[in-house]
Amino acid sequence: MLKTIIMKNNYQDSINLMLLTNQINEIDGVEMSQIMMGTDANKDILNNTHLLTKEANEASPNDLMIVVDSEDDKIMDVVLPVVHEFLNDLSSKDKGDKEESATSWEEAMDHLPDANVALFSIPGEYGAPEMEKALKNGLHVFSFTDNVSIEDEVHLKKLAHEKGLLMMGPDCGTGIISSIPIAFTNVISSGNIGVVGASGTGIQEVTTIIDRLGSGVVHAIGTGGRDLSDKVGAVTVKDAIVALENHEPTDVICVISKPPAKEVRDEVVQLLQSITKPVVAIFLGEKPSAHEGKVYLAHTLEETAKIAVDLANETPIQANYSQKMTQPDVPLLTEDKVVTGLYSGGTLAAEAGMLISEALQLDGLVKEEGYVLRSHGYDVIDLGDDIYTQGKPHPMIDPEVRIKKIQEYASNPKTGVILFDVVLGYGAHEDMAGALLPTIKEEQAKAKEEGRTLYFVATVVGTTKDPQNYEKTVAELKENGVFVQESNAKAVRFALMLKGITLEEEDKKVVPYKGKKVSIPEVSDKVMELLNTKPRIINVGVQSFTESIQKYGGKAEQFNWKPRANGNKRMIKILDALEAHKDEINQENHKVTEKIKNAQPFLIDVVPAKTVIPELNERKKTLLHAGPPIQYADMTGPMQGSCIGAALFEGWAESEQEAQKMLEEGEVRFIPCHHVHAVGPMGGITSGNMPVVVVENRLDGTRAYCTMNEGIGKVLRFGAYSEEVITRLKWMRDVLGPTIAAALKKSEDGINLSVLIARSITMGDEFHQRNFAASLNFLKEIAPLIIELSIDDQKKYEVIKFLADTDQFFLNIMMATGKAIVDYARKDTKGTIVTTMTRNGVDFGVRIAQKGDEWFTAPVNTPKGLYFTGFTEEDGNPDIGDSAITETIGVGAMAMVAAPGVTRFVGAGGFQDALDISNEMATICEGHNATWSIPTWDFKGTCLGIDIRKVVETGVTPLINTGIANKKAGVGQVGAGTVRAPLACFEKALEAYAEDWGIHID
Repeated sequence: MLKTIIMKNNYQDSINLMLLTNQINEIDGVEMSQIMMGTDANKDILNNTHLLTKEANEASPNDLMIVVDSEDDKIMDVVLPVVHEFLNDLSSKDKGDKEESATSWEEAMDHLPDANVALFSIPGEYGAPEMEKALKNGLHVFSFTDNVSIEDEVHLKKLAHEKGLLMMGPDCGTGIISSIPIAFTNVISSGNIGVVGASGTGIQEVTTIIDRLGSGVVHAIGTGGRDLSDKVGAVTVKDAIVALENHEPTDVICVISKPPAKEVRDEVVQLLQSITKPVVAIFLGEKPSAHEGKVYLAHTLEETAKIAVDLANETPIQANYSQKMTQPDVPLLTEDKVVTGLYSGGTLAAEAGMLISEALQLDGLVKEEGYVLRSHGYDVIDLGDDIYTQGKPHPMIDPEVRIKKIQEYASNPKTGVILFDVVLGYGAHEDMAGALLPTIKEEQAKAKEEGRTLYFVATVVGTTKDPQNYEKTVAELKENGVFVQESNAKAVRFALMLKGITLEEEDKKVVPYKGKKVSIPEVSDKVMELLNTKPRIINVGVQSFTESIQKYGGKAEQFNWKPRANGNKRMIKILDALEAHKDEINQENHKVTEKIKNAQPFLIDVVPAKTVIPELNERKKTLLHAGPPIQYADMTGPMQGSCIGAALFEGWAESEQEAQKMLEEGEVRFIPCHHVHAVGPMGGITSGNMPVVVVENRLDGTRAYCTMNEGIGKVLRFGAYSEEVITRLKWMRDVLGPTIAAALKKSEDGINLSVLIARSITMGDEFHQRNFAASLNFLKEIAPLIIELSIDDQKKYEVIKFLADTDQFFLNIMMATGKAIVDYARKDTKGTIVTTMTRNGVDFGVRIAQKGDEWFTAPVNTPKGLYFTGFTEEDGNPDIGDSAITETIGVGAMAMVAAPGVTRFVGAGGFQDALDISNEMATICEGHNATWSIPTWDFKGTCLGIDIRKVVETGVTPLINTGIANKKAGVGQVGAGTVRAPLACFEKALEAYAEDWGIHID
């Protein structure tokens, strides 16, 4: 029985999730589990293992999928605490770096402006575009990331070559740059040998042997295993060889390759014969009978290392590096016993398979289902093959797969020797030997009880400087009956000797090179700069990769990467295409944000709505509403309730029933407030005789309107329409509105709202959920003017008392301010800046500068927050109202950090949460509005200009502070909280915007 939990927007590194999955699989009652990000590739893995559920299938690439197969209905009560503890532990370890880590390329480059390398360890399906971006930013690429198509690899390597950069990888597991160990890597002494390797564990085997022989390596440039294929053409290998030829500290060049394409191999050898420095090369799978010219050709990785050391020490090259081995003093195996290899390193497995096949004249190497040798009972398996690592950690990290294979082969009576490797270094298991030994000892004991001879033979790839320590690991294995050899080649020879078979290498002499030589290409300044300095690396992915870089003197900036556009490949293509127009788009956006920043809003009047909105004077009964267009039948309860209240207020009906009938029969026309330069809170229902504040943007005379705030509780904007609601509305029409209007006429210019807002934000307001200071500052401005009026003192008192008691009174003024600002900003502008955000209880709608009055909508979300006593989330209506105009201009939830006093009321937590929210909102904006600076944000200005490109790119949608209406008409407000804008609005807007550039994505 499958159980699924989706943790939204919780991106985690895949290696950590693999380890977590193993931990969950150990829980009693768990038959099988898988914890991974919701990428398409991962969903395929779930599907193949029959774990794909409906909930998991709907997850986005930034969502964490937890799928558990168990018969226990309450298993998630056990699983989730383990998951949270694991992830919290990761968070606590990363806490010190959290604020420093970049979340975008721009941030990463800003934090490390002299960066010269990007190290990738992200899912392959997103790798190529990100690597291309790094190359275009002038960075060399080191791609631990695999599963990149051969076509993308060719494109990236050609691009890198054209730009004078190195494209190391994809699937480049290890490297050394200027003696700095990178990725899954050993700590090697610095020296005068430079390595170029199209083989990860091949590099590790050769460099660790070089280290243990007392020499050192200055560079080990990984190229990825396909570089010498006919399609790629050794682009990186050739560039690296030429670079090392020009690198003065490099005296010897060592080239390591998996089986290459013949023509490409010959081109590489031709280049090696043409350079001035001595070279040792190994093309795995070949058995050279002689050295050619100045290129010494090795058969095994051990021989490669030894020749390199002799060349580095200027010692004459030996004819044979295969030392005689003493026959072990143990009983030999019978002829029917076989040798099995269980390797974590693919190159080591291939070398073992090659040597065993040559010694026993078997069928040679294969590549099928993880096997590299499968002949006459002799199996050598690469446990790092995709068939074993799909959705699971690599066997260098996790012993689980190898333990099962040891148990499987050890129980086979035909198995006489089990060969295996233990790879040390950064990124590898902290004690792989210790993890494997309990199973080895158990299987040794079983074999002994059954009267069988079973030997274990190991090679340890590492140095004494590795975190696990080579000597300690070797001693631990030997103490437990494992035969440990100094190299993989020796381990294979030793395993064969246990069967009485001696494998020796033939002598090799040097023969002249008869081929043509080539002229050496120029090397780029950027490549030479990389080789002559310590690397400055932007680490895109696995955070632990920074440890070895920083420890040994390199610089590393962590880029906490997440899939762009929530992994939506269509949106990624649009974003990539728009990059070509980035400068022009940014210029247009800047024009919009300058208009927002320089706005001069003044409160100048309060008038009946019909006197400034002509549509309310027409014969057809008309109501304005919040949000994008909607008709009465489609409205939610609160908005319908507001319509009923407005009909009663206007005298169109004498009763609720009469009003409802009139509305249902289509006697009333509905227009969005935004279509007539107005805005309305919550339901936004505005009728002709309702008083509206008039805000004028003095930059060009743009005016905007909004009804006045009624207070909280049972009010029209939340859908209430009882007698007390209608009575209050009439008082606002007859007393409040005219009184404020008369007072404003006594002022010379009206009230300068930008100044009032700037003052109030320093006093703890964010202007959506909290307007306490602004309302009091407004009262401070208006009260003396009211006192001067020649009206009844009781009316003065009522008005001033109402303003003093209505903490949210300024909200509606702020909304009209926002509308006056964006309507000016929308005039004659282009670009991707959001100029409207609003909701009608059904749809959330946005407009952008480029598309004018066109709406882009998606289903609205329901707020999360705190509810008044007696109400719960079940009572809450989907989000509603034009008040998101505040967030549109950078206040409200965007400025949550300004109002820590309100954060708990809206369910956001404490000050740190408020700070985190504002920091997050800043990531999707063009900049900051210095006109309204926030003391609690180090006096940074409010967020300025929501950019749909950034919203889609990051998957971060604007957060909105909001009141919560009861879903039933007539009840009113039941709480307050926050709500996220739906991403789909911004995706639709981006697609429409891209079409204006002629960008069409199928």
